[in-house]
Amino acid sequence: MTNAAECPTLSCSVTLEWLNSQNCVVRKSALKNVILRLIRNEFREIFLEILTEKGTSVNNRFQLKGITVHKKFMAEGKASINFQLQKLILLISNAPPVNLLTFLKTVFIKLSADTASTKVPIKSRLLSAKDKIIQEISPVTLQEVNKAKAKVSLPNTVTTPPTGKKRPLQTMQVMGTKKIRIASGLDPCPLTDEQKQVLEAALKGQNIFFTGSAGTGKSYLLQRILGALPPDVTVATASTGVAACQIGGVTLHSFAGIGSGQASKERCIELATRPQVQQIWRKCRHLIIDEISMVEGEFFEKLEYVARIVRNNERPFGGIQLILCGDFLQLPPVCRDAKPGQAKFCFQSAVWDQVIHTSFELNKVHRQADPEFIKILQNVRIGRITPEISDKLISTSKHKIEVEGILATRLCSHMQDADLINRTKMAELPGETKRFAAVDSDPYISKQLDQQTPVASVIELKVGAQVMLMKNLNVSEGLVNGARGVVTKFNEDGMPAIRFCSRKEYVIRPDRWVVKAAGGTILTRKQLPLRLAWAFSIHKSQGLSLDCVEMSLSRVFEAGQAYVALSRAKNFDTLRVLDFDPKQVWANPEVLAFYRKFRRTLHAMEIVPLGKKDRKHY
Repeated sequence: MTNAAECPTLSCSVTLEWLNSQNCVVRKSALKNVILRLIRNEFREIFLEILTEKGTSVNNRFQLKGITVHKKFMAEGKASINFQLQKLILLISNAPPVNLLTFLKTVFIKLSADTASTKVPIKSRLLSAKDKIIQEISPVTLQEVNKAKAKVSLPNTVTTPPTGKKRPLQTMQVMGTKKIRIASGLDPCPLTDEQKQVLEAALKGQNIFFTGSAGTGKSYLLQRILGALPPDVTVATASTGVAACQIGGVTLHSFAGIGSGQASKERCIELATRPQVQQIWRKCRHLIIDEISMVEGEFFEKLEYVARIVRNNERPFGGIQLILCGDFLQLPPVCRDAKPGQAKFCFQSAVWDQVIHTSFELNKVHRQADPEFIKILQNVRIGRITPEISDKLISTSKHKIEVEGILATRLCSHMQDADLINRTKMAELPGETKRFAAVDSDPYISKQLDQQTPVASVIELKVGAQVMLMKNLNVSEGLVNGARGVVTKFNEDGMPAIRFCSRKEYVIRPDRWVVKAAGGTILTRKQLPLRLAWAFSIHKSQGLSLDCVEMSLSRVFEAGQAYVALSRAKNFDTLRVLDFDPKQVWANPEVLAFYRKFRRTLHAMEIVPLGKKDRKHY
């Protein structure tokens, strides 16, 4: 499949609206499943051409001159281009968000760096053939990027021009709430070879499962896959509400519409054939499930059965493309009726081999850089503790990891323990308590948003409170999800100033979370992106990278819990393990057997990951 960054085309649906002199719509044309292409004529002028999926022109070419781009809903695959001189608005929808961003960046850079501003004589135009020398525009070059930066007089961003200042008509204005960054490359962050392999398989329509140890970039890759698929027919789900919120999706139970899934198959079909639920099932073409390790096997089987019946399609999962992501050696399924360690994994279900066509394993670790620490974590992941590993972990109990008044976060196996520690430590602090209440789109669903967003409806803070940032605010400054800090003061607006481990102090203001509910309803919460961080539960910490962390694993009750806790640390120097006992670390034997078979299959199919290969089998 062609890389969107190398080919200035975009697959989407468009609606064309022609305006009169009063800017009222006088004619409208809707086109589904088309390709937008950037081309030049013999005079080097840039046009946008609309093609069918088969590559034939629909006789729609519009010169990109004097245009305004509105991109507020770009994350949903939507944007609009206003051709002011031609009295035309082109509405883009159902475009893969990443490809849409790349396409609009290409348009901006090409127009900004364009040197074909000399007016073409009328005689030359009259003598020119209508379609003479039409060619596809070339990929963006670094020289063009630099020209675009210089032209807008802004080193890194492009925004709406100040009021009263006009730009030349060969450039464009960009309207929206967020800024478009002009980078030397159009990809936000290059993928590794093994990540590219997974992305290519997903875009080819294969049913895939990809796994990897903690910190191998599974969540980032999942975001890239999501951004490359058409949003109207793609459903992003996860086994938990917080995980679903992080990928902008819904919980798997909410999507399925069959309640807890503990009812009979017949009852599940009754629930799924309700008109609103059935419409969601039939519209879905790509189903993404994150944290697949926490999805119970029998529920997975019922989903597959429901998909075939509701969609009236006997292909596995009713013909829906499945993209599953997770690590079975981390947290296991949660099942009300099953005791710890007895819940059935998805790979143990009768339908797993039928619905998964291709599997991948990511090997390159990004969270940790120390090879020794990575090797220890890989051994902990499979429950192997040698005397050397044990001695190394025991030695961390003497680590002094507090920095500038920032204490280590204690990871607890039980959520109640973490909550008790935070309440107790907060009560012990002197001074006034500041209370911050969330602003929810619907006050009656606050409890639901407590489960589906990483922040609480009410946050109470004092000077000296240990906190954790729950959202990426500024990656270059270290303001990332999981960053640790301490409240130093409250400013004149009452907002908390936080000193982070980077030793920099920032005023933190409310941010916004968007949650999709069943039926496509959008719920929002506006709240400080903070949580108290004297203690944190191991389950809640999954996916985070913590600056300084300590743990006592004496109350671990599930296979993989110790590994999840230890892998939150970035290196040995930021880790403190209290009272370590090798008996606290184990892996589920059935999961180990699954991964042994999994790796043999990878080798047999010659799709061994392209990163560093570990040929040791366990």
